[in-house]
Amino acid sequence: MIHRLVRSGIARLLLAVLLGGTLGVWNPPLAIQMKPFSEVFLSVIGWLTPFVMFILLCSSVARLVGYPGSAKLAFRMLGYWQLVSLLSLSTGLVVALVLQPGSESYASPTPESATSTEVFAQLPALVLHSLEQSVILKVLLAALLCGYLLGLSGAAGAPLQKRLDQSVSLIFALMRGIVHFAPLAAFGAIAFTIGKYGATAALPLLKFLLTIYLASFLYVTLVLGLMLRLIGLRLWRLIPYIKEELLLVATTGSSVAALPRLLDKLETAGCHNQVARLVLTGGYSFNLNGSNLYLTVAMVFLAQLTGNDLNGQQLLLLLCASLFTSLGATSVAGSAFIMLTATLSVLQFAPLETLGILIGVERLMKCRSLTNVLGNCVACLFISRWNGALDSELSRQTLGRPPRRRALLLDGK
Repeated sequence: MIHRLVRSGIARLLLAVLLGGTLGVWNPPLAIQMKPFSEVFLSVIGWLTPFVMFILLCSSVARLVGYPGSAKLAFRMLGYWQLVSLLSLSTGLVVALVLQPGSESYASPTPESATSTEVFAQLPALVLHSLEQSVILKVLLAALLCGYLLGLSGAAGAPLQKRLDQSVSLIFALMRGIVHFAPLAAFGAIAFTIGKYGATAALPLLKFLLTIYLASFLYVTLVLGLMLRLIGLRLWRLIPYIKEELLLVATTGSSVAALPRLLDKLETAGCHNQVARLVLTGGYSFNLNGSNLYLTVAMVFLAQLTGNDLNGQQLLLLLCASLFTSLGATSVAGSAFIMLTATLSVLQFAPLETLGILIGVERLMKCRSLTNVLGNCVACLFISRWNGALDSELSRQTLGRPPRRRALLLDGK
């Protein structure tokens, strides 16, 4: 039992947070000197961000273009992914603004919000300025273009596609290795924060976690539940159907680990084999609803924590920029944090060093991975039905509304 606890990443992170908080209360001057532990970790993540996002996004786009199906399916997938991305980003934004998780700030607030006229007048210029100043957004656009051209190259680009896929495997292994140092970074971040600002600095973290979980619950029940009802299926039938895969994701922290079993179950539920593989696999890079929720909640939280009360102009800019940076997300561990780093580096709503405070609770947000998995399963069912690639009778028997008990009794007579 003790051996398993020691090997648990969550247990190590919790211990690091506890030790960092204890040091911050017991010896604040020494705790402040622990800051380099988190700074080095963040520097490594920031240095790797452009390479990770380019390789993963380029590989995903090349695989999508190379699919022998119709262009109509591709456009429907992209349209659906963008719609639910906007809905998930907006859900996180609204919940964070209502709950104000970082309202106990350490700086003076910003001036009043701009009017709606100013927002629409300045937003295009601000987005263009962000694109010009940000290396990350340029990397994203370059990855989209390169992936598209590679997908069109066919057999000529097959060797390069193979090398790119091998690079993705290396990236996965590298990110898993970096995550092993997260407890040390969490210790430094929490010790510095509490040592400098006092023990009350831990309270916003608890509010942040509650906000993330509430936003995920609302999105799953309202948005994903509605998507399934539109095609005659039920969320409360889907969740028990894939409960083993959800448990696997919750215990391992890896959405990719459940991918093969999810494909089998979705095909059993009536999804066409090729469509299910394309939508579910592509969704692991382009349709991460939980990561999107985390992105906007974390951005609002960090801004509030540093006294930056975001106005309407900044909130609209956050949504626009997040639609770009969220394309670089994937299910690999640490990807959501990379996405957050990229977005904050573009918008600069808070100093990059404030990211350190989130490392201590990074592995506690199981709702993020679970929402990602549920969102992709719903996308697979919805797009399959939209494209005429879903066995409606089989899907209703498996995931639809069951017959009423009275009808069953009559059938049994």
